[in-house]
Amino acid sequence: MIAPDAVDLTAYDAWLFDLDGVVTDTARVHAAAWKAAFDPVLAGEAERTGVRQAPFDPVDEYLRFVDGRPRADGVRTFLESRGIRPEEGSAGDPPSAGTIMGIADGKNELVHRVLAAEGVDVYAGTVALLALLRSHGVLTAVVSASENTVVVLSAAGVTDLFDARVDGLVARDRHLAGKPAPDTYREASRLLGVPPARAVVVEDALVGVEAGRSGGFGMVVGVDRHGLSAALIAHGADVVVADLAEFLP
Repeated sequence: MIAPDAVDLTAYDAWLFDLDGVVTDTARVHAAAWKAAFDPVLAGEAERTGVRQAPFDPVDEYLRFVDGRPRADGVRTFLESRGIRPEEGSAGDPPSAGTIMGIADGKNELVHRVLAAEGVDVYAGTVALLALLRSHGVLTAVVSASENTVVVLSAAGVTDLFDARVDGLVARDRHLAGKPAPDTYREASRLLGVPPARAVVVEDALVGVEAGRSGGFGMVVGVDRHGLSAALIAHGADVVVADLAEFLP
């Protein structure tokens, strides 16, 4: 493992940042929204089958099954872990339809309400690192599964800190596979004109770290916000920090 103070910040041409949990402190908002979306589904399944379903765990199950994944993939992965396989449905389904798309869209509505009411917090250490990298001419990109990335960046006031954006909307339009596939990070690297080997991936999600490792990127930084340092290393992180301020001089 590499110590953060041993990293030459300008040794790579680009740094690619995940959004939730890395740049913005919105992971708690997403976890709460997932719980509000999943718990009624679990209760309905228990009533239908007579088999008890524990409520969604917004810490462990959030990190294992939905964090970093496209919304529909998160719904599918979590419910399959509970032995539940709803119909796929289509965009515009209400949450009451119980389809994968309906549950996913319902979760997104909940996130929008919270963001509108509470705003967005940023991690000061990340913003300081972004500013330092850009002062040295290093390119930056934000890479997120979220389809709300533009709204979140604008609310946080950090849009200008990135040279490129690959989010859930871009991934859908360009038919890019979501994390743990490396496709979205590779697309960001392509947009910046930088080979993956000359770029750094910065992630707090295990599936994001896997994407960085499998995509052949020069370095993968794991941001440990949840006491998962060992797991981040096991999934392919070269460096693990509690806060990106650890990279600052």
